[in-house]
Amino acid sequence: MHHLPLLTPRRIDVLVYPGFKGIEAIGAMSVFEYANVHLTQDGRPPGYALRIVSVESGPVASDMHMHLDACALQADPLPHTAIIVGARQIESALAANQPIVDWVAAAAPRIERLVALCSGSFFLSAAGVLDGLPATTHWSVAALLGERFPAVKVQADAIYLRAGHIWTSAGVTAGIDLALALVEEDHGRALALQVARDLVVYLKRPGGQSQFSVHLTSQYTSHPGIREIQAWVMCNLSQPLDVCRLATRAAMSERNFRRVFVKEVGTTPLQFIEAARLEAARRLLEEGDLPFKSVAARIGFASEQSLRKLFIKRLGVAPQAYRERFGGSSGAASPATPSAT
Repeated sequence: MHHLPLLTPRRIDVLVYPGFKGIEAIGAMSVFEYANVHLTQDGRPPGYALRIVSVESGPVASDMHMHLDACALQADPLPHTAIIVGARQIESALAANQPIVDWVAAAAPRIERLVALCSGSFFLSAAGVLDGLPATTHWSVAALLGERFPAVKVQADAIYLRAGHIWTSAGVTAGIDLALALVEEDHGRALALQVARDLVVYLKRPGGQSQFSVHLTSQYTSHPGIREIQAWVMCNLSQPLDVCRLATRAAMSERNFRRVFVKEVGTTPLQFIEAARLEAARRLLEEGDLPFKSVAARIGFASEQSLRKLFIKRLGVAPQAYRERFGGSSGAASPATPSAT
């Protein structure tokens, strides 16, 4: 997709309040600042004008030893994009900041983009703007979001989601992924990749990644032998993998290995292998153009049909449809309906 240079910077207001998550605000802001750096280095005008806003002007304390100086939230003129940051104590923050809820309700029909990072989705939900829409938040408060706002279609597994002009993300560093998606939408994939490299992060696709990455969750396994087996599996997906081979590698009987694995990981060994293969296949489909047969071989399947069965079983879509939606050459995706993650 060809992106024409923006003639004037898009104003992005980062909306904070006492106790906001500092890393989320700074992470998202860094994406736009780095984008401006690359744009000016290329002889193009800056793409973004950032502001910190809050209910009242002045310094606003974060959840860390950091304050941000904010200007007062105003009904007009609206920014192009408003980003509402989350908080650790979101229920008390929500109760103490009704003016933010009111502002969201009034701005939502008129603003170009409305974004909630992490538990910032509670403000959008309280304003009613997420009713009937897919939304995500930090996994630790996803159940609470669904309980308090049952009209919201909460998808706890997603890194970030888009529903029209409204975007929501998972917690903490997932705000960086969402901000990169906004840069990609505004200026193209090449600039978003440059910024991602600066920040040493992956450029993720909407709905294409999970909060519950196999690599991430394996780090929580306390048994060192089982953790080593998990790491070995993820590095050897192309090889034949069965419980007998893994048990032998762990120096355990099959029965004991299954018992310990389920206790430590919460899934059977075969379920873990399947999840690891699915995650690797998704990454290969998102980030490259390998033939489906080659993707299947790299994750230990003998045929494309086995790959297709895995995707249909776990995601409800075929590999080709998944690549068309989330692959790097497909342009910015806009999932207006819940994604199959």
